[in-house]
Amino acid sequence: MLSRRRFAQAVIAATAGATVAGCSAQPAAAPAAAGPNPAGGTNSFGPLKRIDAGELSIGYAEAGPADGPVVVLLHGWPYDIHSYVDVAPHLVAAGYRVIVPFLRGYGPTRFLSKDTFRNGQQSAIAADIIALLDALKIQKAVFGGFDWGARTAVIIAALWPERCNALVSVSGYLVTNRETNKQPLSPAAELGWWYQFYFATERGILGYTKNRHDFNKLIWKIASPKWTFDDATYDRSAACFENPDHVAIVIHNYRWRLNLADGDPKLDALEQKLAQGPAVAVPTITIGSDFDGPNADGKAYRSKFSGKYEHRVLNGIGHNVPQEAPEEFAKAVIDVDRF
Repeated sequence: MLSRRRFAQAVIAATAGATVAGCSAQPAAAPAAAGPNPAGGTNSFGPLKRIDAGELSIGYAEAGPADGPVVVLLHGWPYDIHSYVDVAPHLVAAGYRVIVPFLRGYGPTRFLSKDTFRNGQQSAIAADIIALLDALKIQKAVFGGFDWGARTAVIIAALWPERCNALVSVSGYLVTNRETNKQPLSPAAELGWWYQFYFATERGILGYTKNRHDFNKLIWKIASPKWTFDDATYDRSAACFENPDHVAIVIHNYRWRLNLADGDPKLDALEQKLAQGPAVAVPTITIGSDFDGPNADGKAYRSKFSGKYEHRVLNGIGHNVPQEAPEEFAKAVIDVDRF
């Protein structure tokens, strides 16, 4: 197993000299870039905001009335807040205050200390969002997410239900169980996770550092094969992968999942709770898509949701559900809040 020290040394060596540009610039008054807008939304979140929260200075977009009910939308890898640029207008029209933060390692979000462990484990990201709520003085919100964002939203709903009014989770219950992850899958299933094995190597660190623009574009195409995004749409998000901590966070996230990197001991208590597979009791809508294959029907994780619940299947849609099907995602958020 890699020690945190060895891991940090490897990533620092690999990422030395990496440039910082685009979304990773200081965001105090930086507008989000515009791009194609097939759903008829705004194309842009307008000026971004920043607030110190926990270990981070978090960059985030905000839209809608300041006194409206709050919706927090969480992106995944390799995506950014623009996954929700066409979801937000639908929610604003319904009266919601919409907050879309850049996760650690993305866009303008920065660690407050250069000495903080660049940790990508699941509970660290969830704790970041709780810290964001505290900093913004928000007691409760509806959460929606996909990929890392769905995992984070489910964790918050499970461990901090008092902070969660309702939940929309693409691909359902994604909480990582590291003991389960020690067991091999079928060869075809293992092939689908090829990038995790790549990231487990020193070559993978170097390759992702050097080629992250093209690497992540390939992931977009594989995960959403029927989505015909153009270069402008992708490049708008790709700028946010130039965050100076991006490689370290991504590599650690996937190595930690495979038991190849240590987590942060101060999060052990949270991880022990998550290892028990806690159920989610808040009202929930889960969404399955083509990306989920045989699990698109949601039956594999139905038992994990003990409150009011509905599962929806979006045929012809890939992994990035909010950007591929913004109206359907926004409707799920509005509907679950009315359960």
